[in-house]
Amino acid sequence: MSNSPLPTSTPDTVLQVSTLLPALEGTLAEHFHTVRLPELPDPAAYLRDHGKDVVAAVTSARVGVSDALMDALPRLGAIVHFGVGYETTDVVRARARGVDVSNTPDVLTDCVADLAVGSLIDVMRRLSAADRYVRAGSWGTAPFPLASRMSGKRVGILGLGRIGRAVAQRLDGFGVQVAYCTRTPVPGVGYRYLPTAEALAEACDALVVTVAGGRGTEGLVSAAVLDALGPRGYLVNVARGSVVDEPALVTAVEEERIAGAALDVFADEPNVPRALLESDRVVLLPHIASATHETRAAMGDLALRNLRQFMAEGVLLTPVPEASPSTH
Repeated sequence: MSNSPLPTSTPDTVLQVSTLLPALEGTLAEHFHTVRLPELPDPAAYLRDHGKDVVAAVTSARVGVSDALMDALPRLGAIVHFGVGYETTDVVRARARGVDVSNTPDVLTDCVADLAVGSLIDVMRRLSAADRYVRAGSWGTAPFPLASRMSGKRVGILGLGRIGRAVAQRLDGFGVQVAYCTRTPVPGVGYRYLPTAEALAEACDALVVTVAGGRGTEGLVSAAVLDALGPRGYLVNVARGSVVDEPALVTAVEEERIAGAALDVFADEPNVPRALLESDRVVLLPHIASATHETRAAMGDLALRNLRQFMAEGVLLTPVPEASPSTH
């Protein structure tokens, strides 16, 4: 519940824009005058009457802060994201208004990279499909189909930011040949660089997507990229659903133009195309790459430290980069 049924006009209000980790919500309510926007009976009326009191907004990576909400908060000085992504907030617009923006980088890198590698093993070795096979009582009726090994394969990483590099480091232990694609080569990286997503897909047995979401990468994994990956190639997406042309992916799966896919994110979550639900060659996860007790607690702690520093000193601890979107 919010701090009061009908919040009063009070200076230095923190606006909670979306549902957050319960522990984080509790700390916000305990230490700051916090108003939970989704719980207000009339959010528009509150913003009209009390928007001038809000100095900081705390939101999730999935929800962000819309342009309209930003405009309703004339004293807003900081937008604190719970999550590494921030493409749901127009950072350039915010900073033009003097509003700084933070996210929670680094603390979720390991868990997302772990899940990416686990998903790649799953889809190539067909672990989830084998689990369903045993549960259905099929083991005694016919041999389970052969799968593809991951060790020694060629794996392309689309986006070699923090998470992409962590994925590559894990794959090194499997004797995998790693290549990557970014806008420009990453200094000091020994992996093979390819300048386009299509060239990367063509050179690899599997493509792992860790590139940023947002307008700049929308549909980057196109029909042409999927065709380049080919009927023996696998796709893993732990980035954003918007990065993959989902209708093209559905067609590629239905027509067996790729070998399989492991997906933690989708274009219209939580809605998943029926063709993907029905395919035994697709591993489907409910956007859980960072969903561990340890990582979510660390994300909440970093978001809180950002807010505390802003409220005390007017600056953020982990402001997002000036010119580039998030890496996950």
